[in-house]
Amino acid sequence: MAVLKIKFTKTKRDKLAQILWILNWISVVSGVILFSLGLFLKIEIRKRSDLMAKGDINSVPNMLISVGVMACIINFLGGKICYDCTDFEKFNRWRLVMLPYIVCTFCFTFCILVGAVMCYTMRNELEESLYLGLRDAVKFYKDTDIPGRCFLKRTIDMLQIRFQCCGNNGFRDWFEVQWVSARYLDMASRDVLDRLKSNVDGKFLVDGVPFSCCNPISPRPCIQYHLTNSSAHYNYDFMTEELNVWMKGCREALLDYYTDIMRSIGITVFIIWLFELSVLTGVRYLQTAMKNVLLSGDPHCDSDGWLLENSFVETAKYNINIIKNLGKANQISTVSGMNDPNMDVQTASRGPENVPTKSIPKA
Repeated sequence: MAVLKIKFTKTKRDKLAQILWILNWISVVSGVILFSLGLFLKIEIRKRSDLMAKGDINSVPNMLISVGVMACIINFLGGKICYDCTDFEKFNRWRLVMLPYIVCTFCFTFCILVGAVMCYTMRNELEESLYLGLRDAVKFYKDTDIPGRCFLKRTIDMLQIRFQCCGNNGFRDWFEVQWVSARYLDMASRDVLDRLKSNVDGKFLVDGVPFSCCNPISPRPCIQYHLTNSSAHYNYDFMTEELNVWMKGCREALLDYYTDIMRSIGITVFIIWLFELSVLTGVRYLQTAMKNVLLSGDPHCDSDGWLLENSFVETAKYNINIIKNLGKANQISTVSGMNDPNMDVQTASRGPENVPTKSIPKA
């Protein structure tokens, strides 16, 4: 029994074809939107790729760009097919293309859904990439004289100012690395030498942060150094007073920024998926209705359209049997030579037949 069967008159079929023609052109525009969203996300990720570890974080934008291109091509073809469905003679040219076109549209619509889901599942991969990338960037902040790292100081400073953050997880990350280059340390200073000797790795560690961590909203002048030493500053208590540096880590700030972008993109892609699903449903009805018109031979007769010719269970069993039969046919074709008793059998050579045998002489 057909699933969701609907009867179509000639007028209804023509109206359905015209509506689908318009919807396919709208779908071309939606394909451009998908392509633009993927390109925008790719550019936003590339802007801060220096602060991210190398990984598969470009899978989502690449998926959206590919699906957008597919949407433009498939829906452009679908618009032409639906437009020709209003003319019975022109439809004959597409009758063999309709079913493969629907299969391709179904696969591409499924890819849109996958892209929407990936927008929400990308957060964990992005968080790990940001954690590793920012950890190395903070570590190499001082390397302004080393090629390939000289730009990191400016990148980190602009990041902390732009996103109002400090460090990777927080401002204490700067306490664990030497972020002042050795060329700016006074080696004649006893304090500098004591700090270098007190560290097992010979690093100059201080309880201070770069200037870009300072919060300009704070009424007090920025305290960059001796943040944990309450006696080093007048009227200052590290444990009770709110610090005038940014408290949020840059990993959290960037993760929130990209999460908001991907959430908005995911909602847009999901809406486009619903729209493409409605177009696919309409095309399926049009294809089955026109198929029944071809079977009847009368272009003006009423015809039935449906989503599935049989029930879901019967359709699933039918497809599973096809797959099983293909597997069995492949096994038979490869194994049949091994089971053939006439293969690789050596026969004794015989002479010409009807030759009288010689008598054995008696002793």
